[in-house]
Amino acid sequence: MARYTGPQTKIARKFGEAIFGEDKAFDKRSYPPGQHGLAKKRGKKSEYAIQLMEKQKAKYTYGILEKQFRNLFKKASASRGVTGEVLIQLCESRLDNVVYRMGIAPSRRAARQIVSHRHVTVNGELVNIPSYQLKAGDKVAVREKSKSLDAIERSLSNSSAVYEWITWNNDTKEGTFVSVPQRMQVPENIKEQLIVELYNK
Repeated sequence: MARYTGPQTKIARKFGEAIFGEDKAFDKRSYPPGQHGLAKKRGKKSEYAIQLMEKQKAKYTYGILEKQFRNLFKKASASRGVTGEVLIQLCESRLDNVVYRMGIAPSRRAARQIVSHRHVTVNGELVNIPSYQLKAGDKVAVREKSKSLDAIERSLSNSSAVYEWITWNNDTKEGTFVSVPQRMQVPENIKEQLIVELYNK
């Protein structure tokens, strides 16, 4: 499956945020990349440029390419809720994102790999599709044969984040996607309304 595999720090510097998680290289150089990155005078961005950048930030944050992201937007638009909020909720409900949130993987990129390599089950069944949409009440677990993997053990031991819409049992290595999170519960710094405005032009 196609996905972005390029340099992450360079992209994070473009947005001025460590959107891929903790990054020592970003901490050292948090200004934009390029020879003019440190220049104080930067041209004022157009409304379109601001909206486009917000969409790109969301895509890079969740590791979703354009076609898939547009399909999620169409699904959000067809729903009864607020389009921007539903879009973020759909991104948060992806299996790779939930695996990351549960601490099974240290990043969404690593979470996609763990799911693709068949290390995760949903309601007792192996699922190797990172974009799989979870529903409230779904049980996500590390498959029995993978529970002793160093990468997973290391990630879980370093994980300290707690989310209201997810439960996790470190002894059984199983968690529950309790509910779809409300927008205020999602910590990502994304202005989803700008994305809605961009797609609706």
